[in-house]
Amino acid sequence: MSQISLPFDWTGQGKGEDFLVSDANRIAVRHLENWRGWPLSVSALTGPRLSGRSTLARQFARMSGGTIIDDAQGQDEHKLFHAWNEAQTQRRPLLMIGQAPPAQWTVALPDLRSRLAAVPHVAIAEPDEALARALIERGLAAAGANYAADLPDWLIRRIERSYATIAAATRLLDEAALSSGRKISVAMAKEALHGAGFLPILPPDPAH
Repeated sequence: MSQISLPFDWTGQGKGEDFLVSDANRIAVRHLENWRGWPLSVSALTGPRLSGRSTLARQFARMSGGTIIDDAQGQDEHKLFHAWNEAQTQRRPLLMIGQAPPAQWTVALPDLRSRLAAVPHVAIAEPDEALARALIERGLAAAGANYAADLPDWLIRRIERSYATIAAATRLLDEAALSSGRKISVAMAKEALHGAGFLPILPPDPAH
């Protein structure tokens, strides 16, 4: 699993946060690492819910000394306009975070709309297999519950490969293990996930 780095080692990283790096987010990570080479002092970062975009942005801010605006597409347009101008005049990087690229934002202010059209944009994708496995293993270990060695691979084949689903499923299994005092086996996971309506999401594997 050489494409995974845990934790992502940036200067200033810490405070209990880590960020798993894989092909799903590597381009975004490298772009933020290279903030000194941005054509403008502004960039936009997007990604699905629970993809770690805010964690990545905070690490970027600690590394660069820049400013971040979360949920940028929901902010006051004049605030964004002034933030853009300050970033250019002060040469202090500004990272805007949202769910959709700036080109898809509904913007009434013409001057802001033209500026947003020029903003470099990088996106975090839904997790690839390596990242999904690492997130599952981290989620299962978060509560200190024991789990069977074949459980992460079984889950990858069964649940939707999204950050939100992985987080919800592993939290459910952790709670089931802690309440029962049992090790999380494939059979226990199948029972718990079926009971919560998680399965079937993907076609069943005849081997299990």
